[in-house]
Amino acid sequence: MFSYKITCWALVFLLILSALVFLTPEIYGGEQDVVVSDDLQVIETAAPVAVKADTAAVVAETAKSAVLIDSGSGTVLYEKNSHEKLPPASITKIMTMLLVLEAVDRGQISLQDQVTISQRAASMGGSQMYMEQGEQQTVETLLKGMAIGSANDACVACAEYVAGTEEIFVEMMNKRAQELGMKDTNFVNTNGLPVANHYTSAYDIGLMSRELLKHKVAHEWFTTWQTTVLVGLANKEQTEFELTNTNRLIKLYPGANGIKTGFTQEAGYCLSGSATKDDLTLIAVVLGCDTTQHRWGETMKLLDYGFAICESAVLAKQGEVLGSIIVEKGSPTTMNAIADSDISLLVKKGERDQVTTEVILFDKLKAPVKAGDKVGELIALKDGQEVGRYTLVADSDIDVAKLHEIYIRMLRTLI
Repeated sequence: MFSYKITCWALVFLLILSALVFLTPEIYGGEQDVVVSDDLQVIETAAPVAVKADTAAVVAETAKSAVLIDSGSGTVLYEKNSHEKLPPASITKIMTMLLVLEAVDRGQISLQDQVTISQRAASMGGSQMYMEQGEQQTVETLLKGMAIGSANDACVACAEYVAGTEEIFVEMMNKRAQELGMKDTNFVNTNGLPVANHYTSAYDIGLMSRELLKHKVAHEWFTTWQTTVLVGLANKEQTEFELTNTNRLIKLYPGANGIKTGFTQEAGYCLSGSATKDDLTLIAVVLGCDTTQHRWGETMKLLDYGFAICESAVLAKQGEVLGSIIVEKGSPTTMNAIADSDISLLVKKGERDQVTTEVILFDKLKAPVKAGDKVGELIALKDGQEVGRYTLVADSDIDVAKLHEIYIRMLRTLI
């Protein structure tokens, strides 16, 4: 009798499995390719339309070259000789800081890692933290030294820690520049000390400045006026070294939030300056000014010009959920579509309410899905015409459901 029951249950199980094979496509929509839903999920918002402003006036009169860029959209609002190749001096450190912070993001290093200062790093001239060979500093302290005090020794120390040697790190800098579309740039060192064939342009500085501003952790350093760090060998008398921000823009201009100064006799007075008002963040770059006063003045005129003619509205915040999607054979069965970064558009003042947005999501996806995979788009429209399109991504990993999960779901559809 017992073996008879087992045989019966086995037959029932085989029948269920057979049904499962045929019913699974019905449960999950079959094996069709991923398609965009015909029944679009639409979210209407007040949103601006991308626009490029223009002027015939010379705003940055005393600068050799200049550019004004909207940080959110990358729109160029003003340019003067913006692609001229010029020495950037310490503005070079923007790329150095960017690569170090990207290494932190990858998990390759952490801000609290201890870096041993090499003889080469300790021997750097110019602005520095006056560290000694063999002493240890955290990555965060070294980044503060770059951002606030423009420390040349901190640049070399971080470069050696990330890449092994400064030369390899410089190769990484040039590779990253190419990835960012910086076509007017060639780096030879990490700190901008005078050397042959080391150059960039105002436009390229704008590109890497925009990328660096995405790292929120650095904003506090950019806007710190003064702080102290402990330097020297641990087994000797250590001293408190005062870092004073080289960027007076944070004192002179309301809403200023960075980014980096530069000066050598060859480069003149240079600045990549940034400021935020309401939802609009602008980046103003001036190169080759003849005095430091002109450096601040020209930057502030550029920022004033940008804030006078433009405004920005945020369409979506990073991580904001804009819809959900069924995942075929997924565990779990649904996932959220989110914005992978802050999404904003630039508009002339007064045009903020003229644009609507649509969220288009894939109707169904098949497991597995990885967090960050594209699952839809946010589209901005004005008068029925598309003016912006942005990727939406999966908010989490979705694995393929196990057989018992599919079995339970099938039973639920039959009950």
